[in-house]
Amino acid sequence: MTQTARHRLPIRQLVAASAGNTLEWFDWTIFATFSVYFATEVFPAGNSTAAQVNTFATYALAFFFRPLGGVLLGRFADTRGRKPAMLLTIVLMAVGSVLIAVLPTFEQVGWFSPALLLLARIAQGISLGGEVSNASAYLGEIAPPERRGRYSSFFYISTGAAVLSATVLGFVLARTLDKADMTSYGWRLPFLLGGVFGLIALWLRRTIPETELFRSRRDSAQRVRNPLWRTLRDHPRAVGQLIGFSMLSTLCYYTFFSALTPFAVTTRGADPADVFLALSIGTAVFIALQYPMGAAADRFGRKPQLLVWAALIAVLIVPLSLLVTPNLGGLIVAFTVGLAIYTAMTSVAPALMSELFPTELRALGIGAWYNLTVAVFGGTAPLLISALAGAGLQNVFFYYVAGAAVIAFFVIRTLPETRGGELA
Repeated sequence: MTQTARHRLPIRQLVAASAGNTLEWFDWTIFATFSVYFATEVFPAGNSTAAQVNTFATYALAFFFRPLGGVLLGRFADTRGRKPAMLLTIVLMAVGSVLIAVLPTFEQVGWFSPALLLLARIAQGISLGGEVSNASAYLGEIAPPERRGRYSSFFYISTGAAVLSATVLGFVLARTLDKADMTSYGWRLPFLLGGVFGLIALWLRRTIPETELFRSRRDSAQRVRNPLWRTLRDHPRAVGQLIGFSMLSTLCYYTFFSALTPFAVTTRGADPADVFLALSIGTAVFIALQYPMGAAADRFGRKPQLLVWAALIAVLIVPLSLLVTPNLGGLIVAFTVGLAIYTAMTSVAPALMSELFPTELRALGIGAWYNLTVAVFGGTAPLLISALAGAGLQNVFFYYVAGAAVIAFFVIRTLPETRGGELA
């Protein structure tokens, strides 16, 4: 291979891996952001609050299939390859997206409608459970040790691009269609678009090679018995650390990217178009800061950056929540500042997780324990914030996030500094 080809290859791999991740998070985000429109179409329309809670219950229940996807697809990736596992996640997510797009309403088929919605979400939950761990392992394994933070940042650049696409689309549709049209058919359009994205992502991922590190360890991975138990027996400290910092990370993600949108509209009375605009601006900042923060982690270390993130969330999450009002300026500040702080974690998260486990257990170790944490804390976040708001306790959720930040701060202090190290 020529020197020029060696320089081209990582770019192609990064783009292909990121394209798949973009689809995953586009589909995941539009479900939460457009739920205010389709909740009464899928569930009985008599009580909009109850329909919203039922929709978020479906959202939360699907999260509990993420650990299953993490275990099954993680083991598949550890024994058969990162590439085939990443192709499979794309197919599952795209099929789920198209199924939601053509979903019959409750008025047409009764409870069969929410049952189909749940089936689609289960497929997407399994898919996303495998996607995060497999893409993280892939990015970590193709990166030179001294640039792993930079490569890692592409994961959340693609995530941010997905969220930005979903929110900009929401803003455009909210401005061009009235509420009746959005409720009738407008919410279906993003899910159809997700199916198209799936075909593009599948084509892109077919072009990438398998990682050299996986190929060199394939035989040892296939000889591992009881791999899930091995992660606990041989790497209990890594499992505990992963759960500790992922608890806060997933709460940050699902607070800013999922829960705050319907919370701002239904509880605080904000205009949906203003919320979409504020989230779009915050997400643009989130994307722009990923690579610089990944480079900073490569230069100064992961640990100092993560400690600053946890400390700032602990101090600022409650004040930021008070800015979520019908005032557009306050919404922009809340989303932008919160997401800017969050980049200190997201820019380096795939690298950090990849550095916790050896190659033969990497995808499964991340997939099982990260996704279990996401299911417990992230999947319940929109439901919890909605239920607390309905009970007149709308500020309690944000104190809960602050408490998680304090716990994460002390967990992060136990992490070794892994900047520039080789993967095991």
